[in-house]
Amino acid sequence: MAEADTLKRNAKRLLNSSVSSLAGVKPRARPTSSPRELELAAPLPARRGRGALTNASGRFELEERLREHDGWSALDEFEPLRTTVIKERAKTIITRNESPDISFDRSINPYRGCEHGCVYCFARPTHAFLGLSPGLDFETRLFSKTNAAELLERELAAPSYQPKTIAIGTNTDPYQPIERTELVMREVLQVLSRTNHPVGIVTKSALVARDIDILGPMAERGLVKVALSVTTLDPVLARKMEPRASSPERRLDTIRRLSDAGIPTVVMTAPIIPAINDAEIEAILERAKAAGAREAGYVMLRLPLELRDLFSQWLMVHYPDRLRHVLSLVRSTRGGKLYDSTFGKRMTGAGPYAWMIGRRFEAAAARLGLAKSRTPLRADLFRRPARLGEQLQLL
Repeated sequence: MAEADTLKRNAKRLLNSSVSSLAGVKPRARPTSSPRELELAAPLPARRGRGALTNASGRFELEERLREHDGWSALDEFEPLRTTVIKERAKTIITRNESPDISFDRSINPYRGCEHGCVYCFARPTHAFLGLSPGLDFETRLFSKTNAAELLERELAAPSYQPKTIAIGTNTDPYQPIERTELVMREVLQVLSRTNHPVGIVTKSALVARDIDILGPMAERGLVKVALSVTTLDPVLARKMEPRASSPERRLDTIRRLSDAGIPTVVMTAPIIPAINDAEIEAILERAKAAGAREAGYVMLRLPLELRDLFSQWLMVHYPDRLRHVLSLVRSTRGGKLYDSTFGKRMTGAGPYAWMIGRRFEAAAARLGLAKSRTPLRADLFRRPARLGEQLQLL
């Protein structure tokens, strides 16, 4: 009887996938992360250079569009996905937050979406607000805020503005590949340097070293620190998790180049993924310290909203033997769920496993001298830019 029920379920799934391949549309259904249901679904092939496996619609859409393998066509018939960049004229550029568990209250995101394609990226669900998929759309349909520097100068010139460290790279990477031609981040840095405004940067790209000519003089004035995210030392794992990000060795070399230029550097072991990269914490910190890192931080894997299914699909294709174990450990850190957004817990998790990870990190950071007090950035040097028309008033 159990076998008959299983056959019926599989037949129904095959029928639905065949219809989906023909029509491309099916009604919205509640996403599921059940390992059993994931095992029943035929895994999709990974696209070269992309992290997500699907382009399922976001949570606000009335219809869900999926491309599924129906067993009749070859798996290699998936067309290549090219990156498209949409020029955006933003209305504001400094984003404010009141979150009590992060160290900054304002940030800048030069881009929407990120070509690095990190499968674990907690920012993926933000693409749903644009009517796009947190999956492949997030890493292929990007938005460049071409007027970011202009807006920043205007907002810094406001009489009520009080300077505090601006964080850049906390959502999407400001040094993702399109920055080579878009130059939005470099223009933003030029404004911050000219106004002596403090900034903290987070990236996993070696491209940040391009701007040493700006960052070096800012560091001499105590205005900048740069954090490099190093998730693994294994280039094979890195290419699966972060297909278009700089290799681990290039990130470590970038820490060295920034440090040699006198720029304070931080290594972020983020995210720590249970049973995937958790064994590398100490090794990553040791290599980063040797490269010149002064501080260190970590974040446990976060799987909000659509990311739960995207990451589970990735596990099913790349690490099917660890699927149940990884998700079980994630749940153990989130009170039995795959994500808990509670302030104070969302970054580190809770429970025995999360406690063990925290103690391992703290012990290694202390042993290597990476747990000292944080390098403060100066806000007292800030020079408010002139507002339009102010110079004329002096005549």
